[in-house]
Amino acid sequence: MQTPTPLRIRISWPAGHVTASLDDTPTSQALAKALPFVSTARTWGQEVYFDTGVSVSRETGAREVVEPGTVAFWTDGDALALPYGPTPISQDDECRLASPCNVLGRLDSDPGLLATVRDGDPVRVERLEA
Repeated sequence: MQTPTPLRIRISWPAGHVTASLDDTPTSQALAKALPFVSTARTWGQEVYFDTGVSVSRETGAREVVEPGTVAFWTDGDALALPYGPTPISQDDECRLASPCNVLGRLDSDPGLLATVRDGDPVRVERLEA
């Protein structure tokens, strides 16, 4: 059976959750195989990131500056990166990631919900069934 496209996931933490739609990419396929998993949230400016246990290569379309609400995969840290505003290295109000990341998709809801994630919060990522 093929993975339905787009893959939809739910990212939950103690104060809330968001859902996201992921494009069919090699990285999202690798991530889908690892679901569900639990990790520990880290914050960096207005970005939440956490280890996935998935290790993939940087894809050709990897980007460093993305829109708020982009679901990105930081290959240097095997982590999902969820920017919702400026990071410590941003210029003006852009979302600048630590290094080029594989772009997987977008959050389905307001990226500002991520502001309730605290450094060290447990995070659960699971597949949403269609």
